[in-house]
Amino acid sequence: MDHVWGLDHVVLTGVATRTPLPQAHNSQMRGYVGVTDDEWYRFLAARPEVSAVEVNFWRPGGGREFHALTAGEPFFFKTHAPHNRVVGGGFYSGFAALPVSEAWHIFGEANGADSLEQMRARIAHYRREPIGPRDDPEIGCVFVRDVTFFPETMSYEPPPGFALNIVQGKSYDMADRRVAGYFGDLMQLVLGSAIEVDLSRSWHDTGPVFGDPRLAPYRLAQRSFKAVVLTAYHGHCAITGTKIRPVLEAAHIRPVSDGGQNRLDNGLLLRSDVHTMFDRGYLGVDSSHRLVVSPRLHDEFGNGEQFYAKSGQVIALPDRKGDRPHREFLEWHLDTVFRAS
Repeated sequence: MDHVWGLDHVVLTGVATRTPLPQAHNSQMRGYVGVTDDEWYRFLAARPEVSAVEVNFWRPGGGREFHALTAGEPFFFKTHAPHNRVVGGGFYSGFAALPVSEAWHIFGEANGADSLEQMRARIAHYRREPIGPRDDPEIGCVFVRDVTFFPETMSYEPPPGFALNIVQGKSYDMADRRVAGYFGDLMQLVLGSAIEVDLSRSWHDTGPVFGDPRLAPYRLAQRSFKAVVLTAYHGHCAITGTKIRPVLEAAHIRPVSDGGQNRLDNGLLLRSDVHTMFDRGYLGVDSSHRLVVSPRLHDEFGNGEQFYAKSGQVIALPDRKGDRPHREFLEWHLDTVFRAS
């Protein structure tokens, strides 16, 4: 379906209805159109049970970080020429640079392939060089959640200003009057309902954006939560330093079941047994990121010396301050879960 420059189902307003979070970077309503191939798109479009939650929009060339969006902003899929249509979209969830095997382990068919072997072959095709049987190259993984693929008859022409020679994608200020109608209609299809767009605000509002509760800022899906935590901690347990990936787990400081969110600053990368001890309150982390060890670890089990030796030491942390465990979540864990005595 070619785009019609109308806003029959979209209400544009210049009146703010929510108070923006202080973390809001600017007042632009940003969106990104990423270029993919027919094979990736058609594989996932045929499997809504796989794609609806979250997909890995992988980049074969490596781990150069994706800075075009922040979590919760719209991400649209456009196929290569000659098809050259916008075929769906969702909401940016996060980025991680992962070995191919790790990306497959976390996302499986949500990588847009039916096997690791097929995924490796497609990466080799785009890299234009073979991947050896023992090679495990790193790829850039852009995670997109709440994905909707459009019916074939409702695919869109590319947005204005999208040149055919763009290889990876292009970002847009969706509030720009030259494209606001276009992206308003796309959002209608992605959300599947009438939406209210406030052009005077950034995406990062304390309440639902576009009046839709799925668009809470900073929220990751479960699989991307694991991937971004794994990357932020450089594949090492934050407490023990263990780097054996099969035993590492992305732990929530405040569990989702208790009001926590899949946010990087609500996460710790922990060895599986350490994760269990943290969840059961034998270990904690204070607001200065120092390890706290419950006396009950020794009282109940007669051991735990390796943890007592580290008590009071600052744990390993992500490089960026904004990615580090948030004081609010750490204090909640110490107050609610930690076994102080």
